[in-house]
Amino acid sequence: QVQLVESGGGLVQAGGSLRLSCAAAGSIFRIDNMGWHRQAPGKQRELVAAISSGGITNYVDAVKGRFTISRDNAKNTVYLQMNSLNPEDTAVYYCNADISYSMTRRGSNWGSGTQVTVSP
Repeated sequence: QVQLVESGGGLVQAGGSLRLSCAAAGSIFRIDNMGWHRQAPGKQRELVAAISSGGITNYVDAVKGRFTISRDNAKNTVYLQMNSLNPEDTAVYYCNADISYSMTRRGSNWGSGTQVTVSP
């Protein structure tokens, strides 16, 4: 069994910064893509940023130039540095990881989410 544990959310004023962390723990053979998604009230969950095992990154247009995703493979951890936050970034942020549990078993895993609230 694998768990993804997020931390770093909170309340910040517009223009401020937050850094989210997500650590994977449990029966892990290999972690492939990792990413951050968000879901605002009344909206569908959307991919914010993703990073491959080799460090290739991908961002939704709304956060390009403001957010940076990174990972520490030795710690099975992915980070999201969020700068120049604005109220439209308010959402629950979810960590996601594609994990191989063994040579033959793999699955997509989700964290429980961390709230990010940006005040005007």
